[in-house]
Amino acid sequence: MPRKIPLSKTRNIGIMAHIDAGKTTCSERILYYCGRTHKIGEVHDGAAIMDWMDQEQERGITITSAATTAEWRGHQISLIDTPGHVDFTAEVERSLRVLDGAVALFCAVGGVQPQSEQVWRQSEKYSVPKVAFINKMDRTGADFYKVVDSIQNVLGANAVPVVIPIGCEENLKGVVDLITMKAIIFDDASSGASFHIEEIPADLQADAEKWRSFLVERSAEQSDDLLEKFLEGGDLTAEEIRGVVRESTIARRIIPVFCGSAFKNKGVQPLLDGIVDYLPSPEDIEPIINAVDEKDIRHHTDEEPFSALAFKIMVDKHNGKLTFIRIYSGVLESGSNVWNSSREKKQRCGRIIRMHSNRQENVDEARAGDIVAIVGLADTRTGDTLCSDKNKAIVLESIEFPAPVISISIKPLSRGDDEKLGEALHRLSDEDPTFTVNFDDETSETIISGMGELHLEVLVERLKREFSVECEVGRPEVAYRETATQVIDGDYKHSKQSGGRGQYGHCYLRLEPKGPGAGFSFDNEVKGGNIPSEYIPAVKKGVVKAMVSGPFAGYPVVDMQVTVFDGSSHDVDSSEFAFIEAARVCFRNLFMKGQPELLEPVMSVEVTSPEEYMGGVTGSICSRRGRIESMDELHGAKVVRGMVPLSEMFGYSNDLRTMTSGRGNFSMTFERYEAVPFSIAEEIIKKRHEQNKVRG
Repeated sequence: MPRKIPLSKTRNIGIMAHIDAGKTTCSERILYYCGRTHKIGEVHDGAAIMDWMDQEQERGITITSAATTAEWRGHQISLIDTPGHVDFTAEVERSLRVLDGAVALFCAVGGVQPQSEQVWRQSEKYSVPKVAFINKMDRTGADFYKVVDSIQNVLGANAVPVVIPIGCEENLKGVVDLITMKAIIFDDASSGASFHIEEIPADLQADAEKWRSFLVERSAEQSDDLLEKFLEGGDLTAEEIRGVVRESTIARRIIPVFCGSAFKNKGVQPLLDGIVDYLPSPEDIEPIINAVDEKDIRHHTDEEPFSALAFKIMVDKHNGKLTFIRIYSGVLESGSNVWNSSREKKQRCGRIIRMHSNRQENVDEARAGDIVAIVGLADTRTGDTLCSDKNKAIVLESIEFPAPVISISIKPLSRGDDEKLGEALHRLSDEDPTFTVNFDDETSETIISGMGELHLEVLVERLKREFSVECEVGRPEVAYRETATQVIDGDYKHSKQSGGRGQYGHCYLRLEPKGPGAGFSFDNEVKGGNIPSEYIPAVKKGVVKAMVSGPFAGYPVVDMQVTVFDGSSHDVDSSEFAFIEAARVCFRNLFMKGQPELLEPVMSVEVTSPEEYMGGVTGSICSRRGRIESMDELHGAKVVRGMVPLSEMFGYSNDLRTMTSGRGNFSMTFERYEAVPFSIAEEIIKKRHEQNKVRG
């Protein structure tokens, strides 16, 4: 069956931004103007189509990335509305991995905010081309040109306006299209659905000409031929500008900037034109490369063998498990078998569903460039590669997720719900790679970990609503780590004889601290077969076993280089188990001699508050062991940025609300691990040992 819409007219895009910049409102307008909905759903009314979960509608935030498909000017747009809250960073990460382009949304008042920087860095990691939309131009304090300046300076992006606003705050009327040099005025009576074109207002003519020159100059710089034409004639045609801006956007050399107010229905249609005109189709993206064999590449066409990446798992009450996939090549038919090359398993693809938020449309097949959901892939996980069969297998680069930084203990209120809770937690951890579940043998408690208090709060609420399991939760615990600070080496001999065959394993280890965030590495420098090569993996296994729960305080050990450089074995008594034990005990003994220290997650915190409360705000950060790094002014308010340990930030939102009479707000993102001051580390270790005794 031929394609309804050519691949060149397909756009797979996401909307990314800081929390509360208006992503979901913008998505709702896009659906409305594309004819996908006949009524605009508002976030503040709890009626936004893209925020379909009960909790999203109640809290007015996006928690899970929602996918939908719409059409504009004969193009198919697959749109993913991602969360802005840092606790749901996994949703942003997995969406950006499979998208071809993105709309970076900025608040016209707030500008480039901390989470804007975070999602921008995530998009750069996956080389995602972007257009920018400066939203909320109707708000008091809106400043289009200041935000353009901060995109250029803070994010280091070549931001080039293709429109400028006509009026701002309550006088926002429309935008000037700098390519056609015409004014687009939106009609308030039709919710912005209709607009008319007129000449540029006289008082804006000089500004429009100035920014048109800027656009033409920046465009000409991207092409030698156009630069020569520009230097000779001083101008370019509309087609030439659009062509070079598209090419440069896809190459990530230019960020075209649009503006408007999604809430007031102004500026969204020019943005849709920009999505179609400047963001790439799957054909414009580099071919995919086999992570196992770099010579094996596949182009984004229906003719190549089928390959897709599973980027999201969702539990659906009607269909059970839904697996969202991005198809990079080939065609997938419902009911066909696929090969999961990440797990080396054959699986059956049940129904294929094209999603419209949480509404579903069954389709018989999906093709290269499509983003669809599949029913029936029981053994597929986030980041897995799917292929047509074993003989045409390919493994795509998977998705990396940050490690959880906060944990709580959890148990069902009803004793009979233990099994039900276990199954629910398993399904939720399948969905969310930044949510982990562990059982603490020492305390006999179930420990769940996530990216922040809100993340865990939402998951506990989902247990109650979706799985009917009410839980009692413990106080949040920080995910501390431990590491050694000095190089130390030594040996340990595990030798036991108790009648019959004995146990013998002997190894020399060297422990060396690595830089923060450098991770764990293991080297083998054993010469002359003093430890037979078949036992080296057992030595590594013993080291890893010891690092899971460190000897200093019982937290995982990180950022260590471990080298086995000597040892001995016994012809009869040596075994894998003996060397695991020798390495485990050797590591624990040496680690305690290497001046261990406790590490804690430190957050980058930004607090915005009216100036009269600044004394209390700065004092509150310092009293929480924070370091203030900068203080700026933003539209009459003060913005304080600093670094604060996560353990000191529990309950901060309530304190800040009280301190600023409800007028202050803050955001925080994980920055790095740092050493805990010795006196506080002692207290943490003592408390942990006491808790273990009580629970034990």
